[in-house]
Amino acid sequence: MMQQYLVAPGRRFRLDRVDPDDTSGFDGSKDDGRKRLEDLRDRLENLQELLYAEHKHSVLVVLQGMDTAGKDGTIRRVFDGVNPEGVRVASFKKPSLAELDHDFLWRAHAETPARGQMVLFNRSHYEDVLITRVHGLIPRAQWERRYREINEFERTLSEEGTTILKFFLHISRDEQKRRLNARLADPTKHWKFREADREERRRWGAYMDAYEEAIGKTSTRWAPWYVVPSDRKWFRDLIVSARIVRALERLRMRYPPLPPGVPTSRVR
Repeated sequence: MMQQYLVAPGRRFRLDRVDPDDTSGFDGSKDDGRKRLEDLRDRLENLQELLYAEHKHSVLVVLQGMDTAGKDGTIRRVFDGVNPEGVRVASFKKPSLAELDHDFLWRAHAETPARGQMVLFNRSHYEDVLITRVHGLIPRAQWERRYREINEFERTLSEEGTTILKFFLHISRDEQKRRLNARLADPTKHWKFREADREERRRWGAYMDAYEEAIGKTSTRWAPWYVVPSDRKWFRDLIVSARIVRALERLRMRYPPLPPGVPTSRVR
């Protein structure tokens, strides 16, 4: 189910060949998908506890997507029930003055997971080859150089024991329009809407070009990209959950034994 959404390293990638409304990766109904998601959440909860207890590996999950693609919703639904002691979310907004005084990866490196941790990047260091490019904030030569720097950064993390999973939540322009209008129609969601959302939407084509190139040039063996059809929220959550669970299972983790010298006799 997941491999068809993997962006193969070293191959030319075309974003327009991925249907945002596709559900062919799952042979079942929406209700079947939701039931499967519940099972995966239970499995993820157990695996995350094992990750924290074993304290040998770390996991970095990168979530990128256009406005309304569902980054917040994915985090809420996929990670419902995990132990917050071992999982945290890092969000990347407009860089502060202090962050701008350092290299562009400085703030990302500071948020990477320690051993036993799982960290979710809600947006990420990829903003520095997306927004900066689309808005013309830095020269072309600079954002092109950053693809190599990102690959080297992620390779270092991987070699130090971090499993990296990157998801582009792919929605259609029509679905974004529907979701933005739904926010305007619901007073409880007005806080989510910014006037800048309209301006960013006018740059849709430029963002698709930027995402296509960034994903194609930074999907690697050690930090692969998955382009997840996200017009249907239940399917988006299912794909992300399944991939994370599979990655954790491949770590073949074990609970640590009692320390040497500690007796196994019952406490009285």
